[in-house]
Amino acid sequence: MAEETQPKWKGKAMAVLKRSTPDQIWPFLEEFCNLDRLFPDIHTCYRVEGSPGQPGLVRHCIGQFGWANEKLLTIDPTNWSLSYQVLENNFGLNNYVATLKVLPTATIGDDGKPEGCEIEWSFITDPIQDMKLEDFVSYVDNTVQFMANKMEDALNAQMQRSGMS
Repeated sequence: MAEETQPKWKGKAMAVLKRSTPDQIWPFLEEFCNLDRLFPDIHTCYRVEGSPGQPGLVRHCIGQFGWANEKLLTIDPTNWSLSYQVLENNFGLNNYVATLKVLPTATIGDDGKPEGCEIEWSFITDPIQDMKLEDFVSYVDNTVQFMANKMEDALNAQMQRSGMS
């Protein structure tokens, strides 16, 4: 019996950050091995191989649902974007590739300068066994919202420490 090929899953989630600019948010994503400080279900993340900030870097993440090795495929600091691929893992992701982008918003502040930004997380993956696409998209959406809040909280704490609040 021939194995049935299922179509790839594709999805996207967005989070709006009203008080932060892309230049302020990008460093959190650019530091590829800090996922344990941003991701709600990850408690350990460290570099396994490669150079920081360079394609080919592999990080190892351990969390509530298991572990994964993830490889940085592209990174573009000028356009605030990166993509990565999940390699080995023990929670059912196969051929998963994601792109994270920080996008400026069209909102103009009282001072005439752009304010706010958005984080866009898009992915393509093989279907995940015992899960529905809409449940996975909901998980990604909840996660990007959580990460956006963590980033803004960290920026607020930095500003308060430096007396810029």
